Amino acid sequence: MWLFSREPSRAFAAAVVAAALASSSCGYALAGSGSFLPASIRIIGIPLFTNTTSYPDIAEILTAQVRTEFIGRGRYRIVPESAGVDALLTGQVTSIVITPVAFTQEQQQASRYLITVRANIELLDVQKDVVLWSDRSLAFREEYDSTSDVDTTDPSAFFGQEAGAVQRVSAEFARAIVSSILEAF
Repeated sequence: MWLFSREPSRAFAAAVVAAALASSSCGYALAGSGSFLPASIRIIGIPLFTNTTSYPDIAEILTAQVRTEFIGRGRYRIVPESAGVDALLTGQVTSIVITPVAFTQEQQQASRYLITVRANIELLDVQKDVVLWSDRSLAFREEYDSTSDVDTTDPSAFFGQEAGAVQRVSAEFARAIVSSILEAF
């Protein structure tokens, strides 16, 4: 014989389950939805990255993509200068290496390449003069298919012939940097 009706038992069970779920939160959040930067950071200056590679336009391309990625997150005001900012993101592109990784069967010509971009990136809290995030040996790698018969192991030829690949590589590079900074990885 039941001492209680089934309806109150179900309500009690539902309350216990809800309390257990609420107390067992693991602390994870949806990637890209938050920021681990201090609340005092509202304006981030991203001046043009410096470039020590043989390709003159790479700094402009990567800097523009990083700015665009930050702007796309919508939480910070991004400016191209270093004055009057709460945080300063600086970068130096140190190398670009393009290596063939796949070849055609018939003529043994390269059909797929791996591009490796290396950079030093640092985010400084200007007000406190504290480094918030830094990667002194950032290496980003991306494979892409060749769309021409030009030897694109030379960065100048690569960037001249493979505009679509440049866009993909620079967008992924920027996404990796911004995600690392905002998600504290």
